[in-house]
Amino acid sequence: MEEQSIVQLQSVSVYQREKLILEHVDLDIKNGEFVYLIGKTGSGKSSLLQILYADLELKEGEGIVCGYDLRRLRRKDIPYLRRKLGIVFQDLQLLEDRNVEENFRFTLKATGWKNKQEINQRILEVLEQVDMLDKLKTMPHRLSGGEQQRVAIARALLNHPDVILADEPTGNLDPETSNDIIRLLLKICESGKTVIMATHNYNIIHKFPGKIIKCEDGKVFSSGNKLN
Repeated sequence: MEEQSIVQLQSVSVYQREKLILEHVDLDIKNGEFVYLIGKTGSGKSSLLQILYADLELKEGEGIVCGYDLRRLRRKDIPYLRRKLGIVFQDLQLLEDRNVEENFRFTLKATGWKNKQEINQRILEVLEQVDMLDKLKTMPHRLSGGEQQRVAIARALLNHPDVILADEPTGNLDPETSNDIIRLLLKICESGKTVIMATHNYNIIHKFPGKIIKCEDGKVFSSGNKLN
């Protein structure tokens, strides 16, 4: 059985306001793939991710993400698309004034969960998935960098997404902790989710191979599993 595409872009141009960032973008990412999005700082990696989660409007070309047509996506449908995407932001965006459990409760309620028992159950499930159950009541600033990243990944898993989008998840971490985070993302990928990770840490790519998509000179190249 052929694997299904979960992300498809055809002849897409990516703009930040009026500025053209990337052009002629063609992408086909299959269900369950582990994908590195690489390129120098400012090459358009984050902008491409923003197109995928509809933070940037798709003005030129065609795009389908998790069954949603990006060209015809109405504003009111964006939250439904984002429930199928678990997003790990570069700056984590954890709420500093509440503990891990309260952070997750806030996210679940904001995305329509109402049953208290189901909310509590789901919070425990995702924390167990990332080996962070003992940090349930911990405030974010008391966590190490690696622990904060694990919590951010757990939060991205809350709504049973099909795709995890991670923007430089190892950017501020030491090599050993970075390896741990990649192993965790690979484990999540093996459970059937697609993982798309923006990074400029090429050591990781050599150590943990995956599909490579490169942003360079306003273009996007897919180079299989080899670094060019």
